Amino acid sequence: MKKVNLFKTLNLVFLSVVLLFFASCGGRGTTEETRAERRAERSERIDLLGAGASFPAPLVTAMADEYRQVTNNRVTINYQSIGSGGGIRQFSEQTIMFGMSEAFLSDDIMAEVESKTEGRAFNLPITLADVVITYNVPGTDKGVVFDGELIVDIYMERITSWNDPKIAALNPGKNLPSLPVTVVHRSDGSGTTNVFTSFLTRVSEEWRNKIGFGTSVNWPAGIGGNGNEGVAGAVMNTPGAIGYNSFSYALLNDMSYGFIVNSSGNIIEPSYPATTEAANIDLPEDTRILFTNTPAPDGYPIAGFAWMLVHENLDKNNAINSREEAAELVGFLVWAITEGQELSEELGYARLPEAAIERNFEMISQIKWRGENIGREVLKKNQLL
Repeated sequence: MKKVNLFKTLNLVFLSVVLLFFASCGGRGTTEETRAERRAERSERIDLLGAGASFPAPLVTAMADEYRQVTNNRVTINYQSIGSGGGIRQFSEQTIMFGMSEAFLSDDIMAEVESKTEGRAFNLPITLADVVITYNVPGTDKGVVFDGELIVDIYMERITSWNDPKIAALNPGKNLPSLPVTVVHRSDGSGTTNVFTSFLTRVSEEWRNKIGFGTSVNWPAGIGGNGNEGVAGAVMNTPGAIGYNSFSYALLNDMSYGFIVNSSGNIIEPSYPATTEAANIDLPEDTRILFTNTPAPDGYPIAGFAWMLVHENLDKNNAINSREEAAELVGFLVWAITEGQELSEELGYARLPEAAIERNFEMISQIKWRGENIGREVLKKNQLL
């Protein structure tokens, strides 16, 4: 009996070893298949690299997160907030796939890009930048009314007290104190300053001739603050101070802000619909336009586009290595100006008007890879052409 039991035991051991051997072979096969699948997945993943303006960075980042989910983690967008100037420079140097800027590309840069790539640089509006007058007047909430001439007089330091007759004339019934006005402006270069000074240039010949507009200017008076936070900090900590900030930043920090008289003579309270309406005008084909002091009757007048910069011939951009990357970049562009706009207002940005979206479609339809019109292909795929 013992011999029989021993024989049975040996048989069972042998059978177990055989089963383990085949199981291990099967396991190795499964593991190899899984690894192959993972390698294929990694090879299919596309990373898109962009850089530029800080103002739209939160929106672009949110769009990137949402788009990664839309594409089942296949497409990731890495956006670096380095300022409009840095975005334009890196776009021109072809170290990024797309740039972002609150100032459209100059004629010189457009010509430089065309000479290098045998194609145009497209300025695609992605959102709108709106700038509000912020102030710290004890006992006075939002709603102090300003027009362009009044803002120029304040920033030229011709108005030095909050109870000045010119301020009182636009604000009947408001009890404005005899409090010195302290002017605050940006000390760094910024798209916010570009929009703000563009407005002042359009409403004042004196400002246009003496100061001009741009991402930075030689301010005639006042104290400087670095970034939105620097201006906001100076305004909030200085009774009587006045400055300018992006609308979303003013809302986020519960700052008092003014209403503005637009070119139609209407007093406009800052709002996302009013900013969108400002750009709902006839736009040039390349969308390179400053529409501050907009002719739109219900439009908010201190507003402008934030643009995404892309090449017409994506194969000529050294940062893009394959047709797949080019096609996915175009796919993201199309999504950002359509479904991606749903993220705008909840994050403190104005939606694009239909006029801008149509211009974007026209430009995207001309984007190519080695002569192949992949822009039209993506638009047709999304039933937008």
